[in-house]
Amino acid sequence: MKQELYNDNWLFWNDGDSFALVWNVPEKAKSVTLPHDAMLEEKPYAESNNGGNTGFRDGGNYVYVKTFKATEADLEQRLVLKFEGSYMNTFVYVNGQLAGKHHNGYTTFYVPIHDFLQVGGNEIRVQVRNGAMSNSRWYSGSGIYRDVYLLRSQELHVAASGSRVETMDVSDDLATVKMTVPLVNESSRARTFNLVLRIKDDQGQLVQQDSRPYFIKAGESSDLVTSLVIEKAQLWSADSPYRYQLEVDVTENDQLIDCDKQTFGIRTITVDSKRGLRINGKTVKLRGACIHHDSGLLGAATYLTAEKRRVRLLKEAGFNAIRMAHHPAAPALLEACDELGLYVMDETFDMWTRFKGDFDYSLVFEENWRKDVSAMVLTDFNHPSVILYSIGNEIPEIATKHGAHLAKDIHDHIKSLDSTRPTLAGINGVFASSDGIPQILRDVVAEKEAKGEEVVGNVNDFMSMMDTSMDQIVVHPIVSENLERATAATDIAGYNYMTARYALDAVNYPNRVMVGSETYPPEIARNWEVIQQLPSVIGDFTWTGWDYIGEAGVGVPAYNWGEGGFGAQFPCQLAYCGDIDITGERRPLSYYREIVFGLRKEPYIAVQKPEHYGKKLIKTPWVLSDAVHSWTWSGHKGQPVVVEVYAAGDEVALYLNDELLAKQSVGQDLGCLTTFETIYQAGELKAVNYLNGEIIAEHVLGTADESSAHLVAEVEENADLTYVRFSVVDASGMVIPSVEQDLHIELEGAKLLGFGTGNPKPEEHYLESNTTTYYGQALAILQKTEDLAKMTVSGENLNLDVNI
Repeated sequence: MKQELYNDNWLFWNDGDSFALVWNVPEKAKSVTLPHDAMLEEKPYAESNNGGNTGFRDGGNYVYVKTFKATEADLEQRLVLKFEGSYMNTFVYVNGQLAGKHHNGYTTFYVPIHDFLQVGGNEIRVQVRNGAMSNSRWYSGSGIYRDVYLLRSQELHVAASGSRVETMDVSDDLATVKMTVPLVNESSRARTFNLVLRIKDDQGQLVQQDSRPYFIKAGESSDLVTSLVIEKAQLWSADSPYRYQLEVDVTENDQLIDCDKQTFGIRTITVDSKRGLRINGKTVKLRGACIHHDSGLLGAATYLTAEKRRVRLLKEAGFNAIRMAHHPAAPALLEACDELGLYVMDETFDMWTRFKGDFDYSLVFEENWRKDVSAMVLTDFNHPSVILYSIGNEIPEIATKHGAHLAKDIHDHIKSLDSTRPTLAGINGVFASSDGIPQILRDVVAEKEAKGEEVVGNVNDFMSMMDTSMDQIVVHPIVSENLERATAATDIAGYNYMTARYALDAVNYPNRVMVGSETYPPEIARNWEVIQQLPSVIGDFTWTGWDYIGEAGVGVPAYNWGEGGFGAQFPCQLAYCGDIDITGERRPLSYYREIVFGLRKEPYIAVQKPEHYGKKLIKTPWVLSDAVHSWTWSGHKGQPVVVEVYAAGDEVALYLNDELLAKQSVGQDLGCLTTFETIYQAGELKAVNYLNGEIIAEHVLGTADESSAHLVAEVEENADLTYVRFSVVDASGMVIPSVEQDLHIELEGAKLLGFGTGNPKPEEHYLESNTTTYYGQALAILQKTEDLAKMTVSGENLNLDVNI
């Protein structure tokens, strides 16, 4: 099918009348261009029904309307609307008649509209019903937040899902690829046609072609399969993301009837417990990041440019893989991973038959799971970046008999569509043992009391015990038994927060392949050491690589209850557990991870906030400390401070103004982490790491000159989005993290899509023209409406004009 982007000229409004007797367009309707996150426009408020789960934002019922002017020629074609994602419960009407509906908020769906059209004007009305009641554990966004396409074809055409390309064999410099073209004949007569296939390289040069005649009966659908051999094939991997293009022509009597284009990569995937994960025959350990789907300041609106930027920054930080949590990935994200080279674990669901929210997908799971799994697999099929399918995340019932049977059903359904990619489920041993939790906890308490440890039993002590005793809990016999059932159907066992099982299970279950499908960020040094030792453990996926809206406060360090953690209160809106914040700025833990991975030689310095020295840090397992990359602490001269140094090697020395403070063994506190205590004074900190007495590298952190503070802008311009990072710097260009500066932005020739910072507790709305710098920085995301655009940013003694 031929497709055209269908994002422009929509009217939008929040619909409060579910039983509208007059099918009209109200005066309050405004013009929008897709993608559009309707939920982002809602102002966060403390009394939100969803609370911190969605960043104190609630959804609503939204309407999108567009006029389609049809000609007589249009009515002779098959016209289909393709939605890449709309959250959730979407109903599509054409001229007041229901043409199609879709409940899942994350999977691609198609709505044929040709039967409802008439010559002249036609109204396409999309209702997205995401009421204010809880249906998500994270910020879902709402409305039509991904691209929409209009597909056109004749009665004889390639199915809307498109052709599929599969690597069958790779040897020496030859590769065999199988192409499956799904043909549909909706006409009332049999047809004879030719199928022409062309494979081109990334420069558009023809490398292989084929042409064959076929016959198809009236009303028949048929998969046409052809295998071709490509000489001197270049393989796709994260290190070398090379892609080819397949062009398909359907001709009848030498006339072009339909066409299809698909981009694909040639690569193989194998996995076993002795050799681990192999891509193109080479062993790969996954340096993974779990991510949610929102784009920070853009909310859930999905732009290819934003996804490419995110993938690039994740890769630069040392990751080679992402896990899409906890639903199918947007096609734009997969395109970015294909192009730039990042492996993907795509995921089906966060829930099956048991609810995690009062009105979540469990309401319609039984009726829809096969359709939505199919949608994910067919969307992913030609994306070489997708190497793993997860059938679910922390599914409570997965270890029951019926749950294990359902796991096999989902696994089998995936394999019927795509036999090339391994499957797994992200399993939390505690949640999957829900019926056995009381016994597990009783055993843990009894063991603690036998050692003379007091167990009080209030909520906070319980959460602490779950954290400090997790290694003991996850190896309990009840967990082991349940895991046998829960992992029986899948190719890989996904372990959420179960590092303690790796070494044991490598011995007790020698044929089990494991992956850390979700892990605590501070445990990466421990995890990575085991992963490198055991071939049956193929990688680690930290929670999370990129910060996100919702699950507010889970990673916020606090010193008073309610300031952070699971009980974080309004205005906390971000999870704040990402290695990289929502603006794309790397946080200290990102550099720590890069060092653990062996990708950075230089040490890295982070400083715990001196105003909290000596206080007890209240933190969840997702928090390392409150340290930031700064040696500018006005008002704290002569006060004690704790310095964290992340370093490889066996020793690290810390200097202050060229005076040696101490030299210590690396990793005394945590792998690759060493802490020093000193007295704060302005100047220069320098860390030097050693191996066997030889210097590896050094890292310097200086004090900024706050008296010379001024604002600078760094512009990153793309075809559709322009990113502008503002930094408050001193005369030498050093960012001054201590400055909190109110900024106001005015634009000419451009539209503001987002303005804000990585602050988990913002006072401003991302769609407003005001923000306050966070650690000296802020980010604006713009969409130019004119070739020459201008931006003016003003603050107290900080004014800046920028041409974009």
